[in-house]
Amino acid sequence: MTPSPFIVEWVERIARERGGHPRALDVAMGRGRHALALARAGFRTYGVDINLQAVRGASDAARREGVRVHGWCADLTRGALPAAVFDLVVVSRYLQRDLFADLRRTLAPGGAVIYETFTIAQRALGRPPTSAEHLLNPGELRSCFDGFDLLFYEEVEAPEAVARLAARSRS
Repeated sequence: MTPSPFIVEWVERIARERGGHPRALDVAMGRGRHALALARAGFRTYGVDINLQAVRGASDAARREGVRVHGWCADLTRGALPAAVFDLVVVSRYLQRDLFADLRRTLAPGGAVIYETFTIAQRALGRPPTSAEHLLNPGELRSCFDGFDLLFYEEVEAPEAVARLAARSRS
């Protein structure tokens, strides 16, 4: 699967702003489509996923490209992310509502989050996901990052119903 154009655009923007070798985390990275984009953009890249084979696949793909992804296998419903470590956190097509506080806390001061996932309007398209636990309500993603500087926000209904956010912590 190819990376999200929205995420790639914001990864590149933030990489240009930060300079150096900032640390980035891809949450629920799967086989690493966004972790690879982060590594290519110059981030020291970390990725977490519950699926060990996916983590290994992402690390192998990075090695083949000559970049590095530090992957770890973890169930995010059972453990916390490290505090104040990452300059950028990326989340795509994943929703775990009780993780929002951890996502905020894992950012280093002035760190950014790029988030893109499905909204409740996805049901009208007749394609998964359809479970309420995997779909954002209108405005929900924006409210989860209250107190952050909003760099970009939108909710669209086609071709998929998604909310997209890029935001920076103020501290």
